[in-house]
Amino acid sequence: MLRYLPFLLILALTIYAFIDCLNTPEEEVKHLPKVVWVIIILLFSIVGPVVWLFAGKKRSAVGSGGRGARGRTQWVAPDDNPEFLKSLRDEQENKDKNEKKDKGRDQDQD
Repeated sequence: MLRYLPFLLILALTIYAFIDCLNTPEEEVKHLPKVVWVIIILLFSIVGPVVWLFAGKKRSAVGSGGRGARGRTQWVAPDDNPEFLKSLRDEQENKDKNEKKDKGRDQDQD
């Protein structure tokens, strides 16, 4: 099994680079057209994927404030998303107000 490990690693790297290249928007591909990158990745099984990962795609810097290369926001977990937390607070406040109104009506009817 251990003798197959290098082959499997090369295959995994090639598949990862191939899928990454296909999913990359055309405007984020550097130096060559996307079709040429796909051919390079598939023809040169070790060198192609490594070159793609290091030189073929515009990568955003780590800690770029949650913004990608074109200014789009990255996905944020709900418990870290301030807009989601605000909507939960607003929802809870509305629910509390409605409960107070209902209690006031019940006491007035008694």
